Amino acid sequence: MTIRAYAPASIGNVGLGFDILGAALKPIDGSLFGDEVELSEAREFRLNVKGKFADKLPSDANENIVTQCYRGFCQYIEKVGKSVGQVEMTLTKSLPIGSGLGSSASSIVATLNGLNKLFGEPLNKHELLLLMGELEGKISGSVHYDNVAPSYLGGLTLMTGNEETVASNLPVFDDWYWLVCYSGISVSTSAAREILPSDYSMATALTFGRQLAVFTDALHRGDRKQAAAVMNDVIAEAHRKSLLPGFDEAKQFALQNGASAFGISGSGPTVFCVGEDLEHMKNIESWLQEHYVQNEFGFSHICVLDTQGSTIN
Repeated sequence: MTIRAYAPASIGNVGLGFDILGAALKPIDGSLFGDEVELSEAREFRLNVKGKFADKLPSDANENIVTQCYRGFCQYIEKVGKSVGQVEMTLTKSLPIGSGLGSSASSIVATLNGLNKLFGEPLNKHELLLLMGELEGKISGSVHYDNVAPSYLGGLTLMTGNEETVASNLPVFDDWYWLVCYSGISVSTSAAREILPSDYSMATALTFGRQLAVFTDALHRGDRKQAAAVMNDVIAEAHRKSLLPGFDEAKQFALQNGASAFGISGSGPTVFCVGEDLEHMKNIESWLQEHYVQNEFGFSHICVLDTQGSTIN
């Protein structure tokens, strides 16, 4: 049996929710925007890699996160007295490394969701999500779920900090467009964390909490204007934007030309904005393509939220 598992790209933090909010993406043109893993049982383990960004991955298969996912899955299963066989996997790497689009999370989610399906679903969704977070932590240096949760579950997710229910889906606005633009350069997640202060003021802490509470309340009430108004990053943006050439100019243009909010996707360099008018979003996309994209690797997509998350075919 051969199965194909897909996991969409995601926006970590969603601006105002550092390590707490995440959103899965689906381009409006119908194209896939994430990584895919093809899996089948085999006599011995084998990993093949292809795709636009395959050459950016480690040449040694043992260092690939997909291989680490297989080993982690096997170890987890063995702890509960079960076992799995050897597999051959092919990773189609469509997301750039260090882009702020949940690239590693997409590979992790697709691989683990596929392995679980291939071997009869020995793990439930909660157990699988915990394992996804653990493996993501090996890449970023700390366990966090703001990319793996939306990529797996879909939609807009709130991280609870509770291991019994890691993430909760929030209401979404179907008429919001989410424009993402990757500049083409790479920003290390660990480096982007190191640039942040170790302490924040009481005023910043209060603003962060208030914005998150108001945003969540506005989603439940269907108040688009209020939700967009508090999508301001008071934790990371002021520090991380130094790693993103042209960020201030891009934000200014977007907000002056129809975007309701603008921010850094994850650790960057990808930026995102939200808006309700498609023509405005297309205009902003054209400007970003010309002024924010740094090289031939950069790209942009106008998306809606992918409420389905990871899929199996």
